[in-house]
Amino acid sequence: MLKNILYFGISAIIFFAGIILYGIILNIREVTLAEAMNSKNITELNNIWLKVSKENYRLALYSDSTLVKNYKVVFGQTNKTLKVSKLDRATPTGEYQICEINDNSEYYKFLHINYPNLDDAAEALKYGVIEQVDYKKIVDSHNNNDCPPKDTMLGSNIGLHGIGEYDFVFRNLPFVFNWTNGSIAMSNDNIDELSSVVSIGTKIIIQN
Repeated sequence: MLKNILYFGISAIIFFAGIILYGIILNIREVTLAEAMNSKNITELNNIWLKVSKENYRLALYSDSTLVKNYKVVFGQTNKTLKVSKLDRATPTGEYQICEINDNSEYYKFLHINYPNLDDAAEALKYGVIEQVDYKKIVDSHNNNDCPPKDTMLGSNIGLHGIGEYDFVFRNLPFVFNWTNGSIAMSNDNIDELSSVVSIGTKIIIQN
């Protein structure tokens, strides 16, 4: 019995190590932002904006109309295409802006986006997810260029972030594993790159 348990444990460790090694090999091919810019003869980034494809698990960094680099990303723990509550762990879709940059997050770095925006709030009010008083809070935050309030049923703790202390494992998985609360996660190195070039007000379009 003990021998079988040891055999199973060793086999599982070898299998998991093989998966991580394969992921490391795949990630070796990833170019840095500087290399991507050089390959496109770009010396500086202008009018930066981001486009996220939930279908392709990619975040694209644009300078004006030029695609500079694609990043591998993962999303919320549900396949729902529409986020209607802070409890559903879906990643929202729509056009947003970065409203806060936190360099000391639980997940390394956090680029807070202004979800829910006015469209999200209007939709939630229409279907009775939030009340008029919460709708007004969201509208007021939008008019003041603040991040939305966290105390409504829609919440607001959504953004782009790193992986944190488990970065080595998660970034080297060769398959997709959605695990966030609805935010968009990428490796610590990649969020470092991204946070070095974006700013508060940077546009991000999230598509299914």
